[in-house]
Parts: sequence; C-alpha cells; structure tokens
Amino acid sequence: MDFVLDDEHPLNPFPHYERMRESAPVFHDEQSGSWHVFGYEDVQRVLTEHAAFSSKMVPDDPSETGQLFAASLISTDPPRHRQLRSLVTQAFTPKAVDALAPRISALADEMLDVIVSTGRADLIEALAYPLPVIVIAELMGIPAEDRNRFKQWSDVIVSQTRTGAENVDHRATNREMTEYFLAMIEQRRSRPGNDLISSLLAAEIEGQKLSVAELLGFCSLLLVAGNETTTNLIGNAVLSFTEAPETIERLAADPSLLPQAIEEVLRYRSPVQSMYRVTATDTTLGSRPIPAGSPVVAWIGSANRDERQFERPERFDIQRSPNRHLAFGQGIHFCLGAPLARLEARIALGAVLSRLPGLTLAAGSRLERMESTIIYGLKEIPVSWQAA
Repeated sequence: MDFVLDDEHPLNPFPHYERMRESAPVFHDEQSGSWHVFGYEDVQRVLTEHAAFSSKMVPDDPSETGQLFAASLISTDPPRHRQLRSLVTQAFTPKAVDALAPRISALADEMLDVIVSTGRADLIEALAYPLPVIVIAELMGIPAEDRNRFKQWSDVIVSQTRTGAENVDHRATNREMTEYFLAMIEQRRSRPGNDLISSLLAAEIEGQKLSVAELLGFCSLLLVAGNETTTNLIGNAVLSFTEAPETIERLAADPSLLPQAIEEVLRYRSPVQSMYRVTATDTTLGSRPIPAGSPVVAWIGSANRDERQFERPERFDIQRSPNRHLAFGQGIHFCLGAPLARLEARIALGAVLSRLPGLTLAAGSRLERMESTIIYGLKEIPVSWQAA
C-alpha cells in the first residue's frame, strides 16, 4: 500500500493523544475554558457519572444547532433522559434490529451490483454513505426523494463544533432542516404512518405528549446518529482492513471473525472521537480540581488507544480480547443505535469481502478526513479489486 499516515496527518490524531496521555491527561485550555480528558479511566468516568458530568448543553446556547439538540436524548439528564429514551428503545431492540437484516442485505447487494464489474469505486459513495441513510430514512418514514438532503444536513451538522461560531451556511442548513421536520411532524399528525415519527407523536410520558422541541430533537438526533456513525464505521473498517491485507484474507476465509473485527475497528478508529459534558458540581479529575459549570471534552479516540487498558493499542488486531472500547459511549448515554450500526456494518462488510475479491486501496489514493473534530471518517475511500 502506498498510503502512509504520518504523525501530522489529520487521519492520524493518535500520536497527539499519546503525548497528551503522558504529559497532560487532564488538560485545561485557558483560551476556550474547556477541560480535555485523554486517559481511559477518566474518559469512562466522565461518560458514566451523569450526576457529576451533565449532558445538558451550555445554557442559552445561541447557536441554532444548540437549540435543535437542546431537548434531545444526548442533551438531557435523568429523569427526563430515562423517559425519552424509553420511547425509542423498542425500535432498537435486538429483535427489532434483526428484523431489518433482510432489507439491509438486499440494499447492500443492490449497491454492489452497480459496481462489482467495474473493478474500482469509491466505497463511501457507492455503499457506506447510501446504505445507512436509506435504512434510517425508511425507519423515520422519510420519502426516498428527500434522502440526499437528509445526508447533506447531517454532514453540515457534524462539521460544526460546540465551541465554534456557526457560519451562514450552517445557519441556513439548520433552518432548512428545522422547517422540513416541522412540516413532516404536522403531516404525521394528520396522517400517521408505521414509522418512528408517527410513534413519537402518539407517545406520552405521564399523560403528556412530547413537546415540539423534543420531537425536533429526536428527528435531528436520529438523522445524524442514524447515518454518520455507520457510514464512518464501514469506511474506517475498509481502511483498516486494506492496511493489513492478511486481515482481508483471514476474514474471507473465516467470516465468523467479522463481528470481532468490527469491534476492533470501533476501538482502533472510533467513528466518534469525543463527547461533550458540563460539570454539574465542583469535582476532581486526575487530581485536578474542576469547578462546576466547566465544559469537559472526553476524548474517546484517545481512551481507546490507552496503553494502560489495551495491550499494544497501536496494533490492529481483529482477535483482540478483551476489547472494552468506549466507541459507543458508556452508562445511560450508551448509543441506542449500536445494535443497528453493528448489524449494518457486518452485512455491508460481509458483502464487500465476498463480492470484491483482492480488495485494496486504489493506487495513488489521497485520503482526506471529513471536516469534523468530533467525527472520524473519510470523505472517500477509492478501492480496486479483481473484477469478474
């Protein structure tokens, strides 16, 4: 392979994480006021101890993205979080997710049918991007003709950071998305369907319907979490597999190793690199006192490479055991869609390995990371294989 990730490449933040774990595992950025946490145990604590590390966004967040997600699952604490989560849990139970397997398999095969004879394609564009978009759009009852807008909105949202100022394009996207979902909610009020938005409209918590802000929060979260994580999991897996050709040979010979291989991708190149919290009380992390109301960034991508938790963490090992990565979070905010992301990745990657023999990165590939400090993924991944 002629593609090498040097220490300064955006796709290789891991040497920086290692330096921070050694020199400043709990680091205070004086300029922004944020605290950054890099070690496994500290990151796990930030993600788990919701009483000390709140998920509520900064009060009066002026950004439209802040307003959009303010009433969503990722931005609420118990008891409201527990009530909201219980409403959508049924849609993501293992049984409900397994029922989607035939549809996911059919979609993956349809997408690969288009490219299999060509011998070369961008797997993000051909498979990793459209597959999860279609699945989550169908679950939400979004018309097929709106899927591309769906994905564009999602990409814009993940390119924003909580601390960064939003530009005009971001604001326009947020308004467009808000208007779209408000219209969809009103449409479902008068004509309910067999979809998640209709189910949420019908749901009640202690006799009360969800507020419009909560419905918008659910729609926005499902949109982003429903496709970005899986798109990047599939892309990151293909990159990790092609870096070590013997991995592809082993998986092709023994597909039962694929679920384990996906867990290692989740650790090695976590689709979500960081999560944001705010200290609810005065607390201490790594012997450093942190005052209440402080923004905290928990670096999952660093925790998953912590040498105190993982033996030879820089090595990609599809048979790593145990593998207690934090890629889907931890505690009450553990990713609700994790079973769906794992299923989509297993089916998509299984199809790729069986139908695209000799898979490798296309010669001369220049890989670029998508523009987000939070999400880790490729803009495209050009690959080639032995066409039939």
